[in-house]
Amino acid sequence: MSFEWLSALSNFFIILNVVLAIFILFFERKTASSAWAWILILFFVPILGFILYVLFGKSLRQERLNRPVAYENEDFRDMMDRQLNQMKDGRFQPSFKDAEEWLDLIQMNVARTDAPLSTATDIKIFNDGKRKFDALFEDIRHAKDHIHLQYFILNNDDLGRHLISLLAEKARQGVKVLFLYDDLGSRNLPKRFFDELESAGGKTAAFLPAVLSSINPRLNHRNHRKLVVVDGLVGYIGGFNVGDEYLGKKKEFGYWRDTHLRLEGETVHSLQNRFFIDWNQATETYPLKYAENFFPKMANTTGIAMQIVASGPLEIHEDIKNGYLKMIHHARDSVYLQTPYFIPDKSIMDALRTAALGGVDVQIMIPHQADHIFVHSATLSYVRELLQDGVKVYSYTNGFLHAKTLVIDQKAYSVGSANMDIRSFALNFELNAFVYDSQSALEMEQLFLRDKKLSVELTEKTFDEQSWTEKVKQDIAKLVSPIL
Repeated sequence: MSFEWLSALSNFFIILNVVLAIFILFFERKTASSAWAWILILFFVPILGFILYVLFGKSLRQERLNRPVAYENEDFRDMMDRQLNQMKDGRFQPSFKDAEEWLDLIQMNVARTDAPLSTATDIKIFNDGKRKFDALFEDIRHAKDHIHLQYFILNNDDLGRHLISLLAEKARQGVKVLFLYDDLGSRNLPKRFFDELESAGGKTAAFLPAVLSSINPRLNHRNHRKLVVVDGLVGYIGGFNVGDEYLGKKKEFGYWRDTHLRLEGETVHSLQNRFFIDWNQATETYPLKYAENFFPKMANTTGIAMQIVASGPLEIHEDIKNGYLKMIHHARDSVYLQTPYFIPDKSIMDALRTAALGGVDVQIMIPHQADHIFVHSATLSYVRELLQDGVKVYSYTNGFLHAKTLVIDQKAYSVGSANMDIRSFALNFELNAFVYDSQSALEMEQLFLRDKKLSVELTEKTFDEQSWTEKVKQDIAKLVSPIL
């Protein structure tokens, strides 16, 4: 009887897997590599594969999010429409010299995303957590009207509790405080973590929360963005989350090397616009609507040219990845890339390969220390493949490298939440700044070169000397990398 029961159950899952495989091939919006990776898993580990697909594999549909509450910003929309029409007609004349040669990338970002070309009157680059959070806390203390925060990870530790306590103090002073966090990234928060802030008048919302306390069928699509807006005048964007490890206080990581930007000027309105959209998607309880105090008029609209570009699984095109591609194809002298996870698709691999073969100095920096062993093995497999085409690869040894930066020709760069991997391209909600400015691009390049002194170069000899088991592990990790 038990044998018949097991046989029936086995046949049921075989049929279920066949149906699911057909669904993946013909109805899901997946790349060929991702689709075939899931089909292999379904047929090699049928029961576990089915469970994994339900939790991690299903594409996210618009209807799975709360319908965005109405939010209209006519000035922001008019600026985008005006810029796009002028670009299409050849009438757009940017007042920034450093932006002129990037008009094709700028037009693509305006046409595809809510990313008008805007200006920052001041940019500060942080590559150290203590300096970043010291500056952020100081801006919070000086807030007079509102503070909007969005983080993937918020930890219940000294830094996390200090931030919430400071925000509660500002809320008691009458400042409007909104905190949006990702439910999975911040899954270790106790239930009463926000009590102090909420009792003071602050509001919080979780992005795609679990259906039950420990069950979340949308594990694979998370809001990975990190942004802060203070009074509509100061903004933050980059790679730092909120937790003691980002201050280098966790022994398993050591020093935490990341990159974050502090911005002033009209470009902060682009950050504000993105926060409004994400907040209204996450909650219908406290909808945000346009008000002038959220988008204050700027006395000075000159400065550094930049765009705030968002991407996510609800979009057909992978907008941040396409921005990366445009920048790499544009390179004539150098491409300096830092990423903790390097799992690119074929288009990125081909862009880096052809740039290096064409004489461009292509250098990639990855962490020596891994926080996800399997992902790190896949990363090593991909960089190993690029070495034969002249790409130089460095392994950062001074702690953990979490920076997500791309610097081109000392002329332009990108900083944000998006890693150079398929997850950031297609699965997560990400946010990056694309900056067209030679002065700060030079500063970014100098940071890369400084980090290179704290790194070891990986060569073909490095991989030749690895054991066959390590090579097999890397090859297996690469095989399933489209779904990592």
